[in-house]
Parts: sequence; C-alpha cells; structure tokens
Amino acid sequence: MNKIDYNKQQKRISLLDSAFSLFINNGFHKTSISDIVKDAGVAKGTFYLYFKDKYDIRNHLISRKANQVFLNAYTALQTHAEKTDFEEQVLFIIDHILNQFTANHNLVTLLSKHLSWGFFKNFLLFTPEPDAPSIFAIYESMLSKAQYAYRSPELMMYLILELISGSSYNAVLYDQPVSLNELKPHLYQTVRQIFGQYRI
Repeated sequence: MNKIDYNKQQKRISLLDSAFSLFINNGFHKTSISDIVKDAGVAKGTFYLYFKDKYDIRNHLISRKANQVFLNAYTALQTHAEKTDFEEQVLFIIDHILNQFTANHNLVTLLSKHLSWGFFKNFLLFTPEPDAPSIFAIYESMLSKAQYAYRSPELMMYLILELISGSSYNAVLYDQPVSLNELKPHLYQTVRQIFGQYRI
C-alpha cells in the first residue's frame, strides 16, 4: 500500500472510530456529520469521499465492528487445533463473541439493534481488507469440512443467529432473566438441537 492509499485508509478509519464513539456517547440521532468530522480532525468534504450520509457511515461501522468481533473469535479458534468438529467450532465462535459482548457493552448496543437478517447477509460478504476473506467464505470453508451435511444451511444459521442475538441481549446488558453464564448452557443445548434437526 502506497502512502496516499495509506493516508486515505487512515482518514476513513478515523471517521469510523469517531462515529462509533459519538453514536455510543451521544446517540445516533443527536450526532451530526459536523460532530463526526470535528472529532476525526478532517474537513467535512473528506467525509463525503467515503460515505454518502450519516446512515451510510453507521452501516459501514456496523459491518466493520461485527467483522472485527467475528474475526477475533475465528482467530482464537485457530489456536484450538483439537476443535475439528464443525458444530463445536460454531459453538466456540458463538461463545467467544458473547464473551466479547460481555466485556464491551457498547458493541451490544451498536450491533444488536441493526443486525437484521437482510443486513447480515450483506455483511457476510463484506471484506474489511482487500486480502481478507469474508465471513461467508470462512463459513463455507468450515461447512465444507463438516462431518455432516445439512439441509438448508443458510436457514439453519439464520435460526441459530436469531436465537443467540434475541436471547442474549438482556442477559448481557442486564442479567435478565438470568446472567449470561446461567443462560449459556440452555442456549448451547438448543443450538445443538438445531444442528441435529438439520443434519442429513
């Protein structure tokens, strides 16, 4: 990467980081583009080189943060060579992501309200860096090595994602109806049952 491209990338990252901080601290609707560029230390015109409007930067921010969370979990999985079973790999990634959310409630606040399935499908194909694989490519690679074949693997993952995101939000933020640690065994048992229902 040459110096010009590097500087462009740094400005984009600075805008995303500023937007994240301001959206969390002030709220999305109370944050203006002027606030974001001021915090990032760039000219307002620079914002429009990278993003169409405030909604566009929010969508890019959600993709970036969600991708970071997943890749953190996937990288951690690579250090566990003993986990060769696809279903156990998925559960490891889920557990790691939930632990990241527990450690950073701001991520839950940002991501959980916006990761609809339609958005998530687009995000699956998002690549944070030119040479980085998308989450969809990683998932397909994991699935291709699975012990079992699954009917409707996309629908299967939709059900798992909806279960995890819908059930864990209040447990992570408010320990309701129980703490996340108390909830996890029930969640993971249900995930295993979903896998079982979709095995061919």
